[in-house]
Amino acid sequence: MQSHDESDLQRRMTELEIKAGYAEDLLDTLNAMVARQQEAIEMLVRELSKLRDQQGSADGGPRSLRDELPPHY
Repeated sequence: MQSHDESDLQRRMTELEIKAGYAEDLLDTLNAMVARQQEAIEMLVRELSKLRDQQGSADGGPRSLRDELPPHY
């Protein structure tokens, strides 16, 4: 009976090691994804800042898009 318990324990340990390996791989994948998203967010913030600077320098102050007429009018 002892060997059956040992083989069951060994099987369970192997399954846990496999699950831990998958979890580690998933964590690495998610970390890389979060890093790419952070880079994209930082780029978008820089672009937004540039656009605000361009808009402010174009006419001296912020405007509402409601004040703009579409080109077909």
